[in-house]
Amino acid sequence: MPLPPSSDSGAAAEMQQQTRFFSSLTFIVLVALAIRLVVMVFLLPEQLEPQRDHWHFGYEAGRIARSIVQGRGFSSPLFGDTGPTAWMTPAYPYLVAGVFKLFGTYTKLSAIVLLSLNALMSALACILVFLIARVSFGARVAKWSGWAWAFCPYAIYFPVERIWETWLATLLLCLIFLITLDLENENKFRKWALFGLLWGLAALTSPALLSVLPFLAGWVIYRRQRRGQRWFAVNTVAAFVFIAIISPWFIRNYEVFHRVVPFRDNMGIVLRLGTKGNTSYWGPYELGPWHNEQEWNEFKQLGELAYFDKKKQQAFEFIRAHPGWYVWTSFRRAVFLWTGYWSLDRAYLSQEPLDPPNILFCTTLTVLALLGLRRALRADWSRTLPYALVLFSFPLIYYITSPEVYYRRPIDPFFVILAVVAVLKSGESRRV
Repeated sequence: MPLPPSSDSGAAAEMQQQTRFFSSLTFIVLVALAIRLVVMVFLLPEQLEPQRDHWHFGYEAGRIARSIVQGRGFSSPLFGDTGPTAWMTPAYPYLVAGVFKLFGTYTKLSAIVLLSLNALMSALACILVFLIARVSFGARVAKWSGWAWAFCPYAIYFPVERIWETWLATLLLCLIFLITLDLENENKFRKWALFGLLWGLAALTSPALLSVLPFLAGWVIYRRQRRGQRWFAVNTVAAFVFIAIISPWFIRNYEVFHRVVPFRDNMGIVLRLGTKGNTSYWGPYELGPWHNEQEWNEFKQLGELAYFDKKKQQAFEFIRAHPGWYVWTSFRRAVFLWTGYWSLDRAYLSQEPLDPPNILFCTTLTVLALLGLRRALRADWSRTLPYALVLFSFPLIYYITSPEVYYRRPIDPFFVILAVVAVLKSGESRRV
């Protein structure tokens, strides 16, 4: 008669399983990181172009970081000393400033460090993608989702193509989402305090992430109410920590500008960019101070806040005068963000020659993700609703302002997970 397994052998088996789990995740991350670093070698020269005083090196973030290092504080996001700014929130420019302080302003070594950090953040997202998928859909979907993110073209190219906040924002949103999935059963205040802390860091990194906050918070409240668990006290703790994190930035802005500036002050210009009459290209940069000498002179003359106020007024006047055009163009922006399609005109494609393959990939990923979402909601709509909330709430602000090819990247991990769900579940259906 065989003896029952001892507790020691059970613990050893569990430890062995955990070791294999850790080794598997480590291997995925290392492969992902290696791919991104190899691609970085080819894209690095773009960051080192000296034109326009190294403008491609971090754009506004690089300018603000240089001002910080030079002792001029959080200021001057463009081409001259224009004084204090709230064009960006502080987290990423201060990260860039720290790298500049250690490795030099606009140096090759700083570019390597910053792009490598972006690559590392994108690679580490493999872990979060794996864990999120495992919680929602099981180990098989988790494994393939982790590998799919490691080889996802968007997650390979964009982190090493631009020095920007996108990949820190992506990592934070994935971490917040993972924690959110567990909050319906969590009563420890420290977990809710961590939830508020991460949302505060996310807001100070990329305020666009806040578009998701009310929807995820509402989902948690709904789930806890259904289970008869307290929700007000724990959410109050999270809200208190969130406010404590963001308050110093609000106070700084009020002291500097003598008015309330919530997070960023540039809504006027991004709204103005969304009211361009000529829509032959999705990026109407000639309306802003980046490429238009007249706009740049106006920015310097009026100052940052007054300039943005004027642009907001111009945008509202244009929308009132052309409401039909604005609705149609907002629809086009939504299509662009979900499919990559803007135009197939020859003049446009001469500027964006890679659009045809990108449209094919982006549209395929979107269709698969929506099929995966449909399957997930059919199986357990209440449990998997957060995926729909993130996918449909995050891009809303860009429909009515102006899009960029990298704006959708923070929610790409959820597209990848749901696409894997669609492919794997479809395979299971065919086998049955």
